[in-house]
Amino acid sequence: MANEVPGSVASLESLARRFVLEEPGRTKRPARPANAVGLTMATGGLESEPHAHRESQLVYQVRGELICEASNALWIVPPRSALWIPGSVTHRIRARAPLEGYSLFVEPDAAPNLPRECCAVSVTPLFRELLVRLATRPALYDVEGPDGRMVSVLLDELASVALEKHRLPMPSDPRLRRLVDEMTARPASGATMKVWAKRIGVGERTLNRLLVAETGLSFGRWRQQLHIILAIQKMSRGATVKSVALDLGYESASSFVTMFRKAQGASPARYMATRLEARGPAEATVLIADARGRRG
Repeated sequence: MANEVPGSVASLESLARRFVLEEPGRTKRPARPANAVGLTMATGGLESEPHAHRESQLVYQVRGELICEASNALWIVPPRSALWIPGSVTHRIRARAPLEGYSLFVEPDAAPNLPRECCAVSVTPLFRELLVRLATRPALYDVEGPDGRMVSVLLDELASVALEKHRLPMPSDPRLRRLVDEMTARPASGATMKVWAKRIGVGERTLNRLLVAETGLSFGRWRQQLHIILAIQKMSRGATVKSVALDLGYESASSFVTMFRKAQGASPARYMATRLEARGPAEATVLIADARGRRG
């Protein structure tokens, strides 16, 4: 599964053994306001069981693909983004190699003003450097020393992160869950809402009413958000803009680019390039050039 480097990098398996809630009120954790651990996975993939821990968790991606199910939503964590999971929130993580990232665990009383619900965030360069530094420090660092002061700055910086639109609301109605599965399996389908409603055995108006009630989005908006999430997932794997557009059923790459830019504020190529810039300068130069050369 994942490789381990003593003192800085731990596998997701060992991370689960260290932090996952074993029974109500008891966790395996260091008695510090916050701790961080680096994660790597060279090959393969994994899927955790639904679990929770008393600490809040921030999962930050350097590279690779990570998806989390939590708070009635599907969250994708592309490079240079992070997911905030408040303490005691049940979640399930799926990851695909090659994977590199960091997890920050924060005690409930260490930063009471942080969000109480899951949210996708774009971290600042300062926060990123502090997180990487904390992952190399001992779990029982000196709270009164430099490490303790570093953690205080890190938590202040965490409170200023910007939100990102990487959330796909997930319904609970069994008929809608079947719709989700079928639309995810066939994202290029151009079927109308009326056709999809018939496939799951409800009327067109009923389908839209149920979706709005359970996700807050109309059928059209929900399908668009599904396409955005799938597009980010595919591009994180290295797919070209043109191939993603075809996979999602768009008539041309330009129509897909227009939709993506309106929703995310940047073209797909620029969106991915800014995330690749989070890597080392030399590596980023090559990867950004490659991303721009694959506009489709």
